[in-house]
Amino acid sequence: MDEIERKFLLKPEYLDDIKNNNPSLIIQAYLVNEVTKSVRLRIKNSKAFLTVKSAMSGISRLEYEYEIPVQDAYEMIEKFQLKTLTKKRYEILYEGKLWEVDFFEGKLEGLVLAEIELKSEDESFIKPEWTDKEVTSDLQYLNANLIHRQ
Repeated sequence: MDEIERKFLLKPEYLDDIKNNNPSLIIQAYLVNEVTKSVRLRIKNSKAFLTVKSAMSGISRLEYEYEIPVQDAYEMIEKFQLKTLTKKRYEILYEGKLWEVDFFEGKLEGLVLAEIELKSEDESFIKPEWTDKEVTSDLQYLNANLIHRQ
């Protein structure tokens, strides 16, 4: 399945307004983290997922995601001594599109990113006033790269 998403920084003056929603707590780690592919563990509240992603091609990449037992995810993180990335995710419906806004924690505290998933690379959408610079093509903002800063 193709994952097509665009990613944006947020304007600081809107951060408190976004935090008025209830977030999900996300903990993620990487079993494989290479330029050409990644295999990610993600715990989101009380569920866990194993996700396999290809390298980016434009703003698209292949993505396969499977739910796994949450205890297995915690055990793999512990047994394989995986570095984790933690963030609070706020889901915001804006002009008929779902935006995911991530507030990173730990050494990445202060970083806030908004993502929108699209059906095609040329799909149009209305950018919320709280978005700032687009960083879709800036590889430093990929979670697979951000985890190295933890």
